[in-house]
This record gives sequence, C-alpha cells and structure tokens, in this order.
Amino acid sequence: MNALSTPVAPHELNKARSNFLRGTLAASLADELTGALAPGDDQIGKFHGFYQPDDRDLRADRRDRLLEPEYSFMLRARLPGGVCTPAQWLTIDRIGRELAQGSVRLTTRQTFQYHGIPKGDLRGVIQGMHQVLLDSIGGCGDLNRNVMCNPNPDQSALHGEVYAWARRISEHLLPRTRAYHELWLDGACVAGGEESEPLYGETYLPRKFKTAVAVPPHNDVDVYANDLGFIAIADPADPARLLGFNVLAGGGMGTTHGDKSTFPRLADDLGFVAPDQVLAVAAAVLTTQRDFGERGDRVHARLKYTVERMGKGAFRAEVERRAGGLFAPPRPVAFTDHGDRYGWTRGQDGRWHLTLFIENGRLRDLPGRTLLSGLRAIAQIHHGDFRITPNQNLIVAGVPARQKKRIEALARDHGLLVDGLTPVRLGAMACVAFPTCPQAMAEAERYLPDLLTRIEALAARHALAGQEIVIRMTGCPNGCARPFLAEIGLVGKGPRTYNLLLGGDGSGTRLNKLYRDNIAEAEILDTLDGLFARYAAQRAAGERFGDFVVRAGIIRRVENAASDFHD
Repeated sequence: MNALSTPVAPHELNKARSNFLRGTLAASLADELTGALAPGDDQIGKFHGFYQPDDRDLRADRRDRLLEPEYSFMLRARLPGGVCTPAQWLTIDRIGRELAQGSVRLTTRQTFQYHGIPKGDLRGVIQGMHQVLLDSIGGCGDLNRNVMCNPNPDQSALHGEVYAWARRISEHLLPRTRAYHELWLDGACVAGGEESEPLYGETYLPRKFKTAVAVPPHNDVDVYANDLGFIAIADPADPARLLGFNVLAGGGMGTTHGDKSTFPRLADDLGFVAPDQVLAVAAAVLTTQRDFGERGDRVHARLKYTVERMGKGAFRAEVERRAGGLFAPPRPVAFTDHGDRYGWTRGQDGRWHLTLFIENGRLRDLPGRTLLSGLRAIAQIHHGDFRITPNQNLIVAGVPARQKKRIEALARDHGLLVDGLTPVRLGAMACVAFPTCPQAMAEAERYLPDLLTRIEALAARHALAGQEIVIRMTGCPNGCARPFLAEIGLVGKGPRTYNLLLGGDGSGTRLNKLYRDNIAEAEILDTLDGLFARYAAQRAAGERFGDFVVRAGIIRRVENAASDFHD
C-alpha cells in the first residue's frame, strides 16, 4: 500500500532507506568538521522537528572568504492546541536564552520554535524539552504536524472537550518509530528488525500534513487552510454539549510563482461525524493521502492536489471505506472572524484570561521591551497555563481575580501590554523569512512592522484608523502566514518586491486573488491609498474591506481555486 511508484522524488528514496527516520544522523551529529548534517540527513532531521538553514545575511561574505555557510538549526515543538504550563514555559524560556540566540518564536501553527541552534546543541535542546514533557516529533517533515485548536479564552466546557480531542488526534497520528528516542533521549535501540509504521509505512507521507480543530464562531485556526480539519458542532439546545464534528479535507496554502498548476485551496466539507468516529476518520484521511498522494513530484504532493485529482466524491468514498462508516450531511456553521480577542476576558469558571499581542510572534529582550523577561516573571507566579494562538500571540489563561492586577502590571512593565495599537496591526501576521528561511525571496518579519506604520497612516488619512483589515505577509509563496486568506496579502516575489493579493473575507472562508504583481513599497502604498479612498467613500454599513473589493468588482471572487485563482 505504501510502495514507491516510478519515477519517485529523491526524498522518497531517502525516506525508504532511512531505517524508519534514523538515517546516518548519529554520525552527522558527531562530525565536528562541519556545522551541517550529511546530505539526506538534513531531510530526515525534519521528522525529528528541525530544519538546517544558514544565515543568509552572512552567506555572500562567507562564500567570498571560502567558508562554508553559517549553518544553524531551527527546531519546532509539537504542542497540540498550543497549551503549556508555567513550568514548561520557564524551560522554553531558558532554552531560548541559553541555546537559541536569546529568542523564542511563536508560530502560525500554534507552537514555538527556536532559531540559530548550533548542531552541537540540538541534543541539549531536545533533552531539555523532554524534561518537562515537551517534544519536537513531527514538528516538520512528511507527516502530521502540530494539531491546532481554538484556544477560546472564555474557557467554555465545550472548548475543554474539543481541546482534548485535538490532543488525542495528535497522539493518534504520531509516527511509531523509536528513532527520536534513540537519537536524542539515549533510548535503547530496537532489536530484530521488527519495527513498523502501521499508519505511515516506511516512506511516510508524500508531503507535510496539517490538522486543525475549530470551535465556531471563531476561525482563528484557519481550519479551511488545513489538509484535515474538524469543526466542532455544539448542541443548539445545550451549547456546552459536543454533538460531533464536520470533517474537512484538502486545504493548503502553498503555491509556486509562475506555475499555474499550483494554487492555494480551501478544504472540502466531507460531512458530519460523531466524536467516537474522529480518530478512525483522521487515520482514514491520512492513509488515503499516503496511498493516493503524488510521490513523483513534490510540488503537487500535498493532499489538496490528491483531492482535486480524485474528486471530492471519490475521495470521500475512499475515506468512508477505510473508516468503516458513512458521513452524515454536514451541519450548518458560521464563522465571524479569524483573529484574536485581546485584553482581559472572563471565563465561565470565573477565572480571567489575558491575550497579549506579540508582534509576528517574536519574543526577545530589547531595550524598553523585555518580553522574555516579562513572561518569565509572570510564569514564576502564574498558576494557570499559557496558550499560544494560531495568530502568533499568547494568552495568560486561568488567572484568579486576585492576581489580575499583578500580572497586568508585569505585562505593562515589560512591554507585553501596550495600549493604542490599531486593529490593522493587531490583525497582521508575517512569516520569519530572512535571514534564516532558505525559501525566502523577500523580507517579512523584519519588514512588516515598518510597512504597517505607513499603511496605518494611509488608513488614518481616509478615516479608517479604527477599521480592522487583515494583512498578512510572507517572504515566499509557501504561505506559512496564510497570506492567501487575508484581506490584503503580500507575498514575496524578489528582493523588496511582493505580489499584492486582495479579497479575503476576514473570517478565513474565502481565498484572495492577485491584484498587482511584483511591486515594491512605493507602488504598494500608492495602490492601497487609492483603494482605501474608494472603500471609505463607497462601502456599505459594516462592510469589510475584503468584501468591498469583491462587491465593487476590484477583484473577482475565487469560487474554485484550481480554475479561478490564476485567471
């Protein structure tokens, strides 16, 4: 069922020969003559949670000096639903300060990652995380990645149940190889050659596989952007009671500049299932992709292309066959937004939850903004938990009323809580891009804050300063910050140039579309200036910017990504 087709991408042969993700990583890690891993091990390392980039700011200089690139590693944790304890946070903080250049990065997949780890410190990072029951299994690689779940600061009973399902899905879709424990945690080697991967097989999946669980009306996980999605359906008569889930399949953001056979795609709704069917359905979707996914061309290897090629009906029938049951008709759902809700909210249990805006998810100590130190001080007194959001922000959750004042004071003293931020800035996201992402064609994290300052000035000029407009930027078209769902998407095309896309709906249920190709800052601002002027003058009451540009005919609605996104 997991046999290699002919021809296959080199990655497939590398996985098949890796002895269930061991490769020659042990020898690579012991090699002190280079900061890199051996060819092939850099790909196998992804399954253990890390990428091997080099510092692109230094690349040309080191090449001129006949030095190898300045290699280091990015390691991403597995943290289902984004929840961690204060004790875990203190360890996350310590590792970031001591082994990862003094920084922790919150990600758009609701977890954290480290940058700049020397090869010799990888084991120390992973073992340090393990001491507080954290791991990086499946942080990257061709398998199921971190399972996202709506963090819901209101802490409803329904959310607690749904979060438990997110954790169960994550555990159910883990690989079974002992390679991670052997290599990083000094586990005993498996003897006798009896190891197997019942879900994945020896070649795992054709490409990465992303899963999210949403709790309406908030779509902060961007559930339609995932390979596999579950939308929680509450009992209308008892909103605290979970009836089951609508199941989605075939979403994905990545595309390739100049290749119209690639496109972002919203997931299809396969139907409704009861809770006791969730794990079987999740495994059925995954194994259908394992067996039907493209293994000869990684560009077309995501599940979205499998669903597109098979057709929704045939794909659903195959999933039903493997899961041993039929989908019921999907239940009606409505999403109102895909952002975060900032400041204090009170939960049903009387405890309080403080959502902090972390610009582009980057946590470090700078003059006047000692973000890591502030969270460390909060963690030392906090008795609830921390929740990373899918929008790169952080919730200090479960705060008793008596601690509110002290925690808020710590947040303000360290620059974690700042008044007066505009809705445009609060709703924006960027990927990491330069200097550590090897795929980046343009800046994102380092550039977006300054560009937003100029966009905020345009909005104020047109009396739109209080208007929420979702803006997302990526340094390449892989779509890590989900720019194709934004009302304004900026996708790196080259140094200092971007594709400008318009037309997302502000709730993550509609793709945007290319409006201007390969433009620099001056043209971006000039274009938005004109669009903001029209929006201010012609919008209907309560109409969002993304809806306006579609209604006004400025951009055409994307109905079918395969045919509409590029035309």
